[in-house]
Amino acid sequence: MSPAATPAPHGLAWRPMTALDVSAVRAMELAACAEPLHAWTDDNYRSSLASGYWMRVALTPDGRCVAVCVVLFGVDELHLLNIAVDRDWHGQGVARWILGELVALARAHDQQAIWLEVRPSNTRARGLYRACGYADVGVRRQYYPASTGREDAIVMKYEVTP
Repeated sequence: MSPAATPAPHGLAWRPMTALDVSAVRAMELAACAEPLHAWTDDNYRSSLASGYWMRVALTPDGRCVAVCVVLFGVDELHLLNIAVDRDWHGQGVARWILGELVALARAHDQQAIWLEVRPSNTRARGLYRACGYADVGVRRQYYPASTGREDAIVMKYEVTP
């Protein structure tokens, strides 16, 4: 099933991330991750902002950060670098909504594909990506840091149709 851009769930606001958001985003992601090593660092976010990556946060009506998305534009593709959703918001359609927003973004910029890497141990995310039309296309060996060394990454691709 192809994700499609839809209104934000639960009244969330979607806006560009700024340097002022880094602390809140980092705290949200740390709380959502099974392992602290899985979360991006402040420096990851700051360098992505400085590099001009497409970065968005989802905020509740009272201003609480509940999700983040970081995307790198390629020649004819998007690369989803990071997506994180507050643990309290898991299962409420936020990640699916973000994936739909990415498809709309790709179409608006004539991008042909969306690429991402995901941990094999992250079965929930892998299931969501597959349900949204992403396909496994390869493996990057020893890609992610893990508490017991390194973990591979499954490379997934979504073919964007007009």
